[in-house]
Amino acid sequence: MRTIRTRLALTYTALALVTAAVLLTSVNLSLHQRLRVEGGPEGPEAPVAPVLERPFAVPPEPRPRLVEEVVTYQWEVTGIAILVMALVSLAVGWFFAGRMLRPVHRITATARRLSLSNLHERIALAGPRDELRELADTFDEMLARLERSVEGQRRFIATASHELRTPLAVQRAAIEIGLPDDVGPVKGKLLAANRRSERLIDALLVLAQAEHGLEAPEEVDLAEVVRLAVAELDHGDVTVTVTAGPCPVLGDRTLLHRLVTNLAGNAVRHNVPGGTAGITLTGGVLRVVNTGPHVPPERFGDLFAPFRRIGTTRTQGAGLGLSIADAIARAHGARMEARPNPGGGLALVVRFPPVS
Repeated sequence: MRTIRTRLALTYTALALVTAAVLLTSVNLSLHQRLRVEGGPEGPEAPVAPVLERPFAVPPEPRPRLVEEVVTYQWEVTGIAILVMALVSLAVGWFFAGRMLRPVHRITATARRLSLSNLHERIALAGPRDELRELADTFDEMLARLERSVEGQRRFIATASHELRTPLAVQRAAIEIGLPDDVGPVKGKLLAANRRSERLIDALLVLAQAEHGLEAPEEVDLAEVVRLAVAELDHGDVTVTVTAGPCPVLGDRTLLHRLVTNLAGNAVRHNVPGGTAGITLTGGVLRVVNTGPHVPPERFGDLFAPFRRIGTTRTQGAGLGLSIADAIARAHGARMEARPNPGGGLALVVRFPPVS
């Protein structure tokens, strides 16, 4: 793939070569024509000095042959000059193209380095107010608008977390304390609805937090997170096996714990009675496999979509488990894939980037 710097250097070289070739060719043709007119058989001849009679005298060389030798030598010099000019113009073009594109490299490096945790950085390009300076200033203005938007969304999440959880907590306390036990199923149904609302709000807040990226990532041993999450999981009648080697990951421990919990919980919840679920972590690849029901291939696109359920009822969850896991994985620079497990079930694979 040719870069812009390469194309600019080649363009400069081509222009220099075309100009030099036209100039040198015109000079050579003019010189050739002049020599032929002046020194040809029909042209004026210079007086020839008498040759003294002496043994072994060398006769003078014919003038047309001398003209051909001069013209041939001139074309050889021209070819060498064009070759040297090509190399010099290529080097000069490469150097000046790099100088001209240096601000573009700075803009690219800044854009590649930016994330939601360092939106305060700016390019702040100095120099003459040209097109590149205008591009850098426009990019800085866009970053300022994006930073204000992200800060506003973070404040909204924090406010929503407080404003939504507090009424539900008050409601749960009122149900547990205010309603007598003799109301029977009504109290249990109200408490179950209250808990589902709390879980839904928690899931939405975690999803929003994951989609806004990581604020202060740190090195976390994912193997410890996996073992802790599986130990806290309610296995039921499903046999869960864990194989996890040391795996350092740069990220947020709480979000990683939620990712593993969602994947393991999904493998246990969507399983067959007496089934199995295997969790392996090797080489930065987390794999969760279960023996659940068969998932149609045309439904694989709905696995990571929010509020989508496959073969479950609304009482089994909000349909956010895999959506949250996918958002957390993307926030950590990981890639999540879903594959059908032979015999039924799913194989969920999360590939984490290495810690540099």
